[in-house]
Amino acid sequence: MAKEYKLTRERVQQLQNELEYLRTVREKEVAEMIKEARSFGDLSENSEYDEAKNEQGRVYSRINELTDILANYTIIENEAGGKIGPGAKVVVRDCEDGFEETFEIVGSQEADPMLGRISDESPLGKAMIGHAEGERIVAKAPAGEIEYEIIKVEW
Repeated sequence: MAKEYKLTRERVQQLQNELEYLRTVREKEVAEMIKEARSFGDLSENSEYDEAKNEQGRVYSRINELTDILANYTIIENEAGGKIGPGAKVVVRDCEDGFEETFEIVGSQEADPMLGRISDESPLGKAMIGHAEGERIVAKAPAGEIEYEIIKVEW
């Protein structure tokens, strides 16, 4: 059974654009690199040829990865109010130090903790799912358990 990827509409468009670029532009560029490297002669000691073949492998690998993702995704829908789920923007307060942070719950393909986008599969993401404003949650982090209060939920 294929893994299901949770994506926003914007992320689906980005992945479709990247796949189109790889198939229409990058593949041809790499083929040209290989053709040029072959013209240098002996392939057994041709570093340009080896690098071009490696790049071709990376391109084909990424094409396969994108094809798999785009064949097995579901769109994260922004729901109005209610319980926290993928697509929600959540403001939480650390109960120990009072520090507030804002997170957006996204699928694992879109997670970027430095930008406040956490996966619904992460410890904090899992702890938030299904809860609402005013509730307290406990996230099991590598450093130990952290208690948060959910201050605000936006869709």
